[in-house]
Amino acid sequence: MSGRGLPVAIVRACLREGDGGSPTAVLDEAPLTDDERRRVPGVAGTSHAVFVDVHDDHPGEPVVSLRFFTSAGELPACGHGTVAALAFLAERARGEVYRATLRTTGRVFTGRAIWERGALHADFESGPVDLREPTASEREFVLPALGVTADTLAPGMRVASVGRSRMLIPVDSRSVLAALAPDFERLRAACDRLGLLGCYVHSLPTPEGRVAARMFAPSIGVPEDVANANSTACLAAHLADRGITTVAVDMGDALGSPATITAIARQGPTGPLIHVGGQAAVTHSVRLP
Repeated sequence: MSGRGLPVAIVRACLREGDGGSPTAVLDEAPLTDDERRRVPGVAGTSHAVFVDVHDDHPGEPVVSLRFFTSAGELPACGHGTVAALAFLAERARGEVYRATLRTTGRVFTGRAIWERGALHADFESGPVDLREPTASEREFVLPALGVTADTLAPGMRVASVGRSRMLIPVDSRSVLAALAPDFERLRAACDRLGLLGCYVHSLPTPEGRVAARMFAPSIGVPEDVANANSTACLAAHLADRGITTVAVDMGDALGSPATITAIARQGPTGPLIHVGGQAAVTHSVRLP
């Protein structure tokens, strides 16, 4: 990395009523190796880093390429990282509404950020969600590692994907969710063996669509994620089949950083179309050595 240091914005993505959120490092594209990119989250004190490359060929609605990294390597997608990148771009553009066409690995989609009552809200199209029942072996590997037992598991487990597969695991109460203490070494081995990004454990939705969730992803270097928007999009697609079209998911409480992700499902020609996002704020900037 340059001896002068890289300018990095720290964005807290998916705030809950202006507080908490997931600290995310956002920076303009730079001539770095992938190994150097992997080092950015640790040096910046965040779980994820997002590299933003703005193209000038569409000035009215710019095309923006995004790359996402954790300490374990590059991710094909990152929902709260996308929210953070949109907030970073919107604040720099200084308009009331910011819209962009976003490019990630293998996907092109739209995103926007809007100022509402003094707060910045960003959302994007999640893309198609693939859902299936987990196999018996998948259940047998994952549930004991999480500490989820037969008497705390609720019906409706799914393996869901918006690029990489993860397991959605319902438990019967918020108190059960809060008490989980996974065996992370065992969970990582299970996820590696099954090709899973991680496990998104969630409470049952209220009639208004309020849910609590925790995302465990040791295989990508994030034992527990403060906020996970793509998994929330997967949950929204699953719940849409039950007639619940709007959800608000509370995360991060176990980590002392409350976060909320919102998702809206609308019926499309081949299945539900999900818009997912949350409030975000650019809190400060640092220079990395």
